[in-house]
Amino acid sequence: MINIIPNNFRKHEIIGLILVYTVLIINALVFKDNIVAVLSAFFGITYTILAGKGIPACYLFGVSGSGLYSWLSFAHAFWGNLALYMCYYIPMQILGFFKWNKNLKEGKNEIIKTCLKRSEFIKLLIITTLLSIIAIVVLYYMQDKNPIIDGITTIFSLAGMYLTVKRCSEQWTIWMLVNGLSALMWIQAAVQGAKVYSTVTMWIVYFILSIYFYFDWKKELQN
Repeated sequence: MINIIPNNFRKHEIIGLILVYTVLIINALVFKDNIVAVLSAFFGITYTILAGKGIPACYLFGVSGSGLYSWLSFAHAFWGNLALYMCYYIPMQILGFFKWNKNLKEGKNEIIKTCLKRSEFIKLLIITTLLSIIAIVVLYYMQDKNPIIDGITTIFSLAGMYLTVKRCSEQWTIWMLVNGLSALMWIQAAVQGAKVYSTVTMWIVYFILSIYFYFDWKKELQN
């Protein structure tokens, strides 16, 4: 039986999660948000919380959320995000489920966390930055609606997901950048009239969680 309930939830984390779910319900019922956006946000935020807590079952929610988010990306012509989720995120999340289950703390449903050497992280950042420039050019000629943000978030997400599967704490630094820029991209879509309030909420929550878990993982590794 797959255990999806973390035994290391803190009281403020539970309260925060309830508040976020409440906002999603309000978006759906009051603001008549796109139901796909609501469900995508629900699965995505649940995935991020469980991933931050080091629970392998997070990937079950991740695959579901990625499928729904792919549809949203297609509907709004964010081709970089569409390719990222369909061709990379979903396969990597399936791989991550099995990888994480092989690296659990003894007697616990929680992964053993790791970190990179500084030189390794710097090399990763240089390569990712160069690939982002190439992606921006390609997306520009594909008439992407936001080639700069879409290109950066797409390529840096590749690095972020790679580090996630490897259980590296540096993933949260990458996710800060990706989540912040993605929030801006979807805010722009909402301003232009798209009913994607839950998607905007999702990326803002992602950004907050990436900061929270950066310090949480760093503290655990230092101890």
